[in-house]
Amino acid sequence: MHKREVLTEEEQIKRIKKPEPGQLYAVVTATLGAGKLTVDCSDGKTRLARIPGKMRKRVWIRIGDIVLVRPWEIEPDTKCDVEWRYTPTQANHLKKTGVLKNLDI
Repeated sequence: MHKREVLTEEEQIKRIKKPEPGQLYAVVTATLGAGKLTVDCSDGKTRLARIPGKMRKRVWIRIGDIVLVRPWEIEPDTKCDVEWRYTPTQANHLKKTGVLKNLDI
């Protein structure tokens, strides 16, 4: 088993993933089980988010976490996929820089 890489705060801030076109910042408001979450997105909509299989057992997402989501093409106003979870250090940096001003945190 490999040891987890320990990063300093500066290294974590350097690794912040920026949203690509079609992606939104969101805050997790509820966990529903079976890999589903309720999230409040930066565009003002509440969506049902799905945690994809590659993240399901590797990344633990809790209520209040900041995530990066991509709305579905079929039902973009109601459903989305989680693509990234920000660490607490990264989330604090995003709050300080004003990137998350549209979210109620």
